[in-house]
Amino acid sequence: MIQLQKGKYQSIIAKIWQWSGFGLASFLLYILAVQFNFLWLFGGMPSLQELENPKSQVASVLYSEDGVELGKYFRENRSPVEYEELSPNLIKALIATEDARFTQHSGIDLRSTFRVITHLGSAGGGSTLSQQLAKNLFDTRHSAEEDNTEDGTSYKGILAKIPLIRTVIAKTKEWILAVRLESRYTKQEILKMYLNEVSFGNNAYGIRVACKTYFGKDVNNVTEKEAATLIGMLQNPSLYDPRRHPERCVTRRNVVLGQMYRYGYIDKEEAIDLQEKTLGLNFKVENQNTGDAPYFREALKKQLQNALADINSTRDDNDKLNLYTSGLRIYTTIDSRMQQYAQESLDEHMKDQQKKFYAHWKGRNPWVDEKMHEIKGFLKDAMKRTQRYKSLMEEYNGDEEAVWKILKTPVKMTVFSWQGDRDTTLSPLDSMNYYKRILNCGFMAMNPNDGHVKAWVGGINFKFFKFDHVRQSKRQPGSTFKPFVYAAALENGSASLCENVVDEPVTFGAEDGLVGKTWTPQNSEGRYSYASMSLRHAMGLSINSVSAKLMKALGPEKVAEFAHRAGIQSTLNETPALCLGASEVSVYEQVAAYCTFMNEGERIDPILILRIEDKNGNELKRFETTSKKVISSETAYQMTHMLKGAIQESGGTAQGLNRYNCTKENDIGAKTGTTSNYSDGWFMGVTQNLVAGVWVGGDDRSIHYRSLSLGQGAKMAMPAYAMFMDKVYADKSLAIAGFKKEPFRKPEGADLGCNSSYTISTDSTGMQQPTAKPKEDEEGFLK
Repeated sequence: MIQLQKGKYQSIIAKIWQWSGFGLASFLLYILAVQFNFLWLFGGMPSLQELENPKSQVASVLYSEDGVELGKYFRENRSPVEYEELSPNLIKALIATEDARFTQHSGIDLRSTFRVITHLGSAGGGSTLSQQLAKNLFDTRHSAEEDNTEDGTSYKGILAKIPLIRTVIAKTKEWILAVRLESRYTKQEILKMYLNEVSFGNNAYGIRVACKTYFGKDVNNVTEKEAATLIGMLQNPSLYDPRRHPERCVTRRNVVLGQMYRYGYIDKEEAIDLQEKTLGLNFKVENQNTGDAPYFREALKKQLQNALADINSTRDDNDKLNLYTSGLRIYTTIDSRMQQYAQESLDEHMKDQQKKFYAHWKGRNPWVDEKMHEIKGFLKDAMKRTQRYKSLMEEYNGDEEAVWKILKTPVKMTVFSWQGDRDTTLSPLDSMNYYKRILNCGFMAMNPNDGHVKAWVGGINFKFFKFDHVRQSKRQPGSTFKPFVYAAALENGSASLCENVVDEPVTFGAEDGLVGKTWTPQNSEGRYSYASMSLRHAMGLSINSVSAKLMKALGPEKVAEFAHRAGIQSTLNETPALCLGASEVSVYEQVAAYCTFMNEGERIDPILILRIEDKNGNELKRFETTSKKVISSETAYQMTHMLKGAIQESGGTAQGLNRYNCTKENDIGAKTGTTSNYSDGWFMGVTQNLVAGVWVGGDDRSIHYRSLSLGQGAKMAMPAYAMFMDKVYADKSLAIAGFKKEPFRKPEGADLGCNSSYTISTDSTGMQQPTAKPKEDEEGFLK
């Protein structure tokens, strides 16, 4: 009987061993089948190359020439961090909450897995950090079609259509990948990779961006309380969003702090104290509207895409670079200090201009015709030109009544104001009425010696006004075009600095290309002085009749040709009106062309990018500017002397600049510009190391001031330039970088072209000033 019982137990034990062996063999075969995708049932696995070089979307970052981050291009806002940069508080909070035995396992924590199985999943998750990293890196639970992944990679097989089996297979893959990750990376590398990969909501991917988004901090100085908040969010970033659900977030944060106490990372008193504190958010989401120089960043996109196309043409298909996902480092010519000063100056000036504009048009609509009469139906006509109106007309099959009903229906919206974004309720038509009354601006500064663009402000607010008034916008430059007329006359020998001209009417007719009419340009004040004056004085006072006289002698074709040589790229109408700046140009072109005067007649093309590096710091492409001698050094030098006239000549249009510090002990030239109906106010300022241009006006040309006293370039644009230059000169670090007060450079052998009775000397300040007045003969010409 005892023998029988013994045989019975032996049989049972043998069967258990048999079944255990069979189970183990089956499990191993299953693991192998999953790993090698047997009969395409399980879906593929990442290759060894993919495992060693896992791909994730990393934002490309733009840097200023002085090394400051300007902004990013991204789909997922992610900036990688090295393990050494991480605050220990983040590591402690992460391990205590997500994987307390992280340092003791090799990818799979059997104890946690057994706990989950025995409690049927009610005891929390059993995934290690390595498993979670595998899931995030290689998207084991979704298909490419579902997630619309960029490279189209899918790790799903035929069995993925069966819900429970799909989950089991995905979990198995995560186990396999976790073990493989642990065999190839250190624990520190896995922690770093995990924190770089995970999402924290609000388009914050990775711990560096999360720290900056929620607390305005870098990863190396996050406190225990802040670390607990961020790590707590990982369980469900939407559910524990600290901005939308602060109570839930606090509760979750306190759970993390409790875990940190449980595993000995903080003591009990500290845990209790931290759990009673508020979240202390400093929330700011990064997007295309934030960061420095947003108009500049937008303007760079096309050039960067073209550069990447060239780089990618020599790379394998699986190694192509993407502006939004490849983590490129783009180094630009912008100076972060100058960019800040430009933005501050434009903000201050435009806020003041808008206040004056509102007061000027109080009780009236600012859209007027050439006779200053209100344009009837202006808003409706403007609305009809919008894409919204056209889309609604298409949607409602041309039912104009239904469309206008929608456009007149109030809705909640956020609008721009100089006091900050304002939540309000307006109809689309009312919104247009509001925005049409707002003035805009464009500003660019460039070093004429090397072509580096140092500051770029394309408008008053990129979030609400995307149109760039530096390069996209083209407006009539008014009198800021006159220097090209004067320089062309000097270059072609039809005028001389030693020659006086008379302010008198000049009439263009058939001999000048006008058919069936004549044109006599008027001066800004509507009268002529009939005085004899130097060219410098005439340009300094911006006398229209003198510019017209030079144009009549030279011809518009030669003026246009000269302007194009200097750097103007836009088509110029070769008519007499060109002498007063009737053809439209951009701020970008004007600044580039004025730089030719300051660079001894060398036209230097503006350069925006210095180099592009990959995410590892390897240089991919370097950019160089090009230059070409286009006018004589003597003409260029003479124009620097002429441009000083607007500030130094009695009655000069830019004499108001003398109220600012930038003119003190400094060679500085300028030109103001105002269009005939005051719709465009321009100012161009030149120093030896910095040329800048400002435009101010309404987005619609029919919206402007009604008088020269308010609508001239000296009032609309010049103060912004002056404030900018004062800030630049007050910055000692910029002086060290070479942007300081100094005299204009005189090219070797160049002079002002006059005889010894009209010479230039250098006074004690180092600035060049006339020492004698020109002598005139009986006919008013210089001897």
